[in-house]
Amino acid sequence: MSARQRKFLRWLSLLAALFAFGLVMFGAFVRLSNAGLSCPDWPTCYGQVTWPQHAQAVAHADAAFPDRPYEAHKAWREQVHRFLAGTLGVLVLVLALAAAWRDRRVRAMVVVGAACAAVGVTMYMRGEHVFSSVLAGVAIAAPLSGAWRLGGSGARRISVLAFAVIVFQAMLGMWTVTLLLKPVVVTSHLLGGMLTFGLLSYVALRFAGVAAPDQHLAALRTLVVAGVVLLACQIALGGWTSSNYAALACGYGPGSFPQCLGQWAPPTDFHEGFILWRGIGVNYEGGVLDMAARSAIQIAHRIGALVVFCYLGWLAFKAASRGLRMHALAIALILLAQVTLGISNVYFGLPLPVATAHNGVAALLLFALLATLARTQPAAPMSEES
Repeated sequence: MSARQRKFLRWLSLLAALFAFGLVMFGAFVRLSNAGLSCPDWPTCYGQVTWPQHAQAVAHADAAFPDRPYEAHKAWREQVHRFLAGTLGVLVLVLALAAAWRDRRVRAMVVVGAACAAVGVTMYMRGEHVFSSVLAGVAIAAPLSGAWRLGGSGARRISVLAFAVIVFQAMLGMWTVTLLLKPVVVTSHLLGGMLTFGLLSYVALRFAGVAAPDQHLAALRTLVVAGVVLLACQIALGGWTSSNYAALACGYGPGSFPQCLGQWAPPTDFHEGFILWRGIGVNYEGGVLDMAARSAIQIAHRIGALVVFCYLGWLAFKAASRGLRMHALAIALILLAQVTLGISNVYFGLPLPVATAHNGVAALLLFALLATLARTQPAAPMSEES
């Protein structure tokens, strides 16, 4: 690959990663402002490409969906989120095609995946749900097979993998609406967004040539991977807390932290709080769990936060001792900011700006860990990364 092509891929992956970060933030804003079901259909909004804006269109929307009255201040948020997600999908498609351009078969697999995804959406809108599901499966399997064929662990392979992930992420977005904010789907959608951002960030870092010129950091690599896994688990717990409306289960203000409802051991129901599947047809907007189950979720999230805080604090110390002082400082500062935002959410009653920032800083912490991981990777041969 020429230096010009490598530069193009570097800047394209950076743009896609920045766009994915913005989408994670905006998605959190939509979810936390209770706008997730403000467009009851998918991918249209009350049957329109944008959203109803005139009186006649609003009256038609209310008549078509009597159980979901139109709310203008929420509908635009959900539909703009979908437009942004579609734009990111196009960016990742271009990145995958550019990364696979030298391999004609892999390039064809990416094109097949994109075509099946587009036709699948059309079939879904026409009510052909079975055929649409089959096409969606092909749309995911084709680029996955292409990524497998590329081999290695380089940025080109991850670029193609990212396209498969974003197709599945689109399906999760659809299920979020059609399954009425089912917590396991909403949490998976959040994890999918973080995974997309993480993959694109790592691709950008690798194309930028961020790697260790020697092997003295290899021992740190496993520790960083463990940190990424722990953070992913904590993000999942955060998503489960949010999707079950358990963020304020311990109350807010004095007595809400570090205690819960003014107690060190409040009534909890961990079994009920962590049932993943409750059937189809239940509207989860506002939550369906009792206070004991929600308190259990909130306490589990706090315990996870303590574990992650201790481990990543120790990891930052280890990274600094290995000469990665800037990476260690970034991890430590972002970690402190994240804990502060989490406590502020509880103490001040989940203000929207703070809650949204809590999601964004989680993504930044993930990026800091991935940047550290990239720095511990040995420099790959140009034939693999390019």
